Amino acid sequence: MSELPQPSADALAQSARLLERIEAEIAAAGGWISFARYMELALYEPGLGYYSGGARKFGPGGDFITAPELTPLFGQALAAQVEQVMRASAPEVIEVGAGTGLLAADLLLELERRGCVPERYRILELSGELRARQFDTLAHKAPHLAARVQWLDALPERFAGAMVANEVLDVMPVHLLVSRAEGLAERGVAFEADDHGVRRLCWADVAAQGAVCEAALALELPAPAGGEYVTELNLAGRAWVAAWAACLQAGALLLIDYGYPRAEYYLPSRSTGTLLCYYRHHAHGDPFLWPGLNDITAFVDFTAVAEAGFEAGLDVQGYTTQAQFLFNCGVLDCLARRGAQESADYIRAARAVQRLTAPQEMGELFKVLALSRGIEAPLLGFVRGDRLHAL
Repeated sequence: MSELPQPSADALAQSARLLERIEAEIAAAGGWISFARYMELALYEPGLGYYSGGARKFGPGGDFITAPELTPLFGQALAAQVEQVMRASAPEVIEVGAGTGLLAADLLLELERRGCVPERYRILELSGELRARQFDTLAHKAPHLAARVQWLDALPERFAGAMVANEVLDVMPVHLLVSRAEGLAERGVAFEADDHGVRRLCWADVAAQGAVCEAALALELPAPAGGEYVTELNLAGRAWVAAWAACLQAGALLLIDYGYPRAEYYLPSRSTGTLLCYYRHHAHGDPFLWPGLNDITAFVDFTAVAEAGFEAGLDVQGYTTQAQFLFNCGVLDCLARRGAQESADYIRAARAVQRLTAPQEMGELFKVLALSRGIEAPLLGFVRGDRLHAL
């Protein structure tokens, strides 16, 4: 990992405190915890985890850039779909994991332009540092609409309107599965001592049991070709969708993330899984490096998400690529409003749209899934290029 930028002394000290917390939990659990639990601690442990600590995460100074950071055209196009959902249900929006608040600001401003400002725009955000950034962003970019924004600590008991979750499912804790000729195992986390007696995190496999084993067997994983087949299982994502289904009275969940349908997710060639870590715009594969300082993600099994929604009583309203969704929602019309095509502003915006929609960039890798209740009309974002058959 010598090519990675080195953290500051304060960041390393924070990571060391989290490592002590993880080691204590492993010891209390008898020497082993699931990777899902490790990932939960690494990302969300209060005050120490990646998303609950104070490190900058989004944008050029952070670890990665999301679509709203690239251009406001993403939120402007998405607003067309949000408007349709609100008009068919209720004039409210909830955004889950709102990052820097840029998407919230872009959506509110575009919805205002379209004459469809939500009565309330609520943000479900657990990070105090991100809440503060979101507040500042909204106060700067949409001060006259900021009073409509409220923050939530948990899912509401009841909700009608549009829920937006951009790059949320990929950071939910996942279990790791290992399929071998002799059977199915779950890969978790333990501690070992090196030659100098220094204790460090390490992988440890146990026989898969309970809900993990049951869900894994239902996947019919490919036969291991090189000794073992490793992949992920996102039980937390399924439970999260079911919880939203329980509170959604009318409206739609708009889920945007990178991933595949099940037939593409569990390919024989994808034998090492999809787990990735990000640090200062560098991708790497070591989730044990500097716990709490790296983002840890896994691609989304959209078939599992759709099944969870359907089983909880929601309609699977649409599934397509991010590119097709944005085109359907009029992203090129939004681009045309930027003015003369030879202007520097238009050229920058056009390049951002290309990155959002090009197959070799975000256009094909990112997907959009809509789960709804009480909406009869076809949703705008899926009128062309719907891939429900692929789920």
